[in-house]
Amino acid sequence: MASPYPDGDREKVASKLPSALRQELKVRAAELGINIQDAVTTGITDWQADDSPLAPIDTSGAESFSPWLPPGLYESFKATCTTRGVSYTQGLAQSVRRWLDANPAAGAQPLARIPERKVVCNQKGGVGKTAVAAGVAQAYAEAGKRVLLVDYDPQGHLSEQLGIEPIPPGLDSLVAHMCAEGKADLRDLLVVIEGERFGGRLHVLPACFDGFLLDAKIATNIRIRRREITLEQALEPLEDDFDVIVIDCPPSLGIAMDAAIYYGRRRKNERPKKSGVLIPVLAEDSSATAYVMLADQIESLAEDVDIDVDYLGLVVNLYDGRRGYVATSSLEQWQQIGDPPVLAIISDLKEQREAVRKRRALLDYAPQSDQAEAMRKIAGTAKAAS
Repeated sequence: MASPYPDGDREKVASKLPSALRQELKVRAAELGINIQDAVTTGITDWQADDSPLAPIDTSGAESFSPWLPPGLYESFKATCTTRGVSYTQGLAQSVRRWLDANPAAGAQPLARIPERKVVCNQKGGVGKTAVAAGVAQAYAEAGKRVLLVDYDPQGHLSEQLGIEPIPPGLDSLVAHMCAEGKADLRDLLVVIEGERFGGRLHVLPACFDGFLLDAKIATNIRIRRREITLEQALEPLEDDFDVIVIDCPPSLGIAMDAAIYYGRRRKNERPKKSGVLIPVLAEDSSATAYVMLADQIESLAEDVDIDVDYLGLVVNLYDGRRGYVATSSLEQWQQIGDPPVLAIISDLKEQREAVRKRRALLDYAPQSDQAEAMRKIAGTAKAAS
């Protein structure tokens, strides 16, 4: 229920907030010299703009809290809560928590900026990992984010499809840096993907043929004490330059895959579902078997080294319902999993193959195609298409 604010600029909202969160908001706003109403307004506005999943906040025992908001904001806020399936109290608590996290106390050490890390993986070949990795990276770049797309597969399909030469054996490369043999800055190896839609924001780290020996190199290198951290150690110097890092993984369940999974883990102070594994699958039985094997590896590694790995979702790729019962029933089984959810169903259409033939990025070659829209949906950047 809202009532007019005396000066006509705001309206009073009757809601609830946990007492501890309300007290923290009151203290933080006072420390920073900010009006509580302005803090809540900013928190709600930012919360609405970011639709990434957030960890639920314990709102038990929430007490009356009546902020003054700009006219129309509360109705918009309630609509967003309904869309996301959360209560108004939960939505307000998440908004306030977001503002508190973004506005640390004066003198507090700010949290390090963490790029989102999307690990596109499946040990089964031919499921479209490369197409999904490239398309999602393009969607983020189109939306204004600085993106690094890593061709982690020694087969080099991603590099080849974008017209980039893979790195020959023996030269400086991602593999060399993972094996503590790097001689230069990895930034010198990055290739910018052309296209007005990307604005110079999309960079690719090319594949290297040495990657075929990566598992053996890591396993036998006496200087490497923790195999799973090798990819992170190599890419960490680049992280400040990018908002999103997308890893196109090889079809493997070896040491290299462990390093990729570890790189996509949820880091300290990182919100759930911002980083993690994105898994392309096919609507067929063999793909289901491969998924179980990958999930087993993820869970085993998570338990062994005590990490949390978020499943961002499944992408059912190259779908064709005309293939009959096997395809339709398999799709239904993927959808019934629920968690991870099916983020998109991508049909087997011609635009992706044409873009590959022309060595062009899909969102540059066919920006209005159904496949391009699917990539934006996966990345959560559908508004960028307009």
